Amino acid sequence: MVLRRAAVESPKKVAALVDLVNLPTALRDFAGGRSQMSHLSFFLGVWSHIKNNNLQDPTNRNIVNCDEKLKTVLLGRSKVELSELPVLVKLHFPKVFKS
Repeated sequence: MVLRRAAVESPKKVAALVDLVNLPTALRDFAGGRSQMSHLSFFLGVWSHIKNNNLQDPTNRNIVNCDEKLKTVLLGRSKVELSELPVLVKLHFPKVFKS
């Protein structure tokens, strides 16, 4: 529902989230060897990795304790707040200007 409303209001922003892009080597390893992936699907992969490996801090659920695999994506940081995740993932997906 939210994605549908966003597509109507700003289709270029949604297109940037769902367009396939070539992944750098470090991200390919995290994504299971896939060479292309959308920004949104990669972020969902990061989130599922956090949930499947119980990487959220048990006392403060807003903190993620990164394992070695996740550190490659999150710039080598050992702890990250949930609010920082989208920003850190977005750094790997530079804006492409289409003419």
